[in-house]
Amino acid sequence: MSERPEQELLSGAALTTFRLNGQFLAVAEDLARPAGLTAAWWQVLGAVLNQPLTVAGVAREMGITRQSVQRIADLLVERGLAEYQPNPAHRRAKLITPTPAGRAAVTGIDPAHAAFAARLAEAMGPDKLRDALAAMRRLSAVLDDLADGQEGP
Repeated sequence: MSERPEQELLSGAALTTFRLNGQFLAVAEDLARPAGLTAAWWQVLGAVLNQPLTVAGVAREMGITRQSVQRIADLLVERGLAEYQPNPAHRRAKLITPTPAGRAAVTGIDPAHAAFAARLAEAMGPDKLRDALAAMRRLSAVLDDLADGQEGP
């Protein structure tokens, strides 16, 4: 039994996204390693660089589970890269914020990150890369809208 064209598009988009996720994680691991971070640690620290968030807030922002963020946040705190702060809005849900050491580690990634971004933009072309980003954001927004509008697939 063959798939309909719409099914083929959904399958292709999903499989390509899974592959891209793996590729981005591999790049992130390579970029983060010299700064003493993992891709996951960088992801969580990056989510709280501009403002402290709760574990649930980081999970929503990053599209990952609360449990995995909690595990990573606890490790970051244990290693002195982040700290928990009181949350005026919720007594039990503490806020995660980077320490100066955590900020320094993320800042340490910047030169290699900038160099890789330049290589990617050069290889793909800045306009095509911008278009790809816009398409991915649009697809993500539509998937969110569809998930909000129904209980199951």
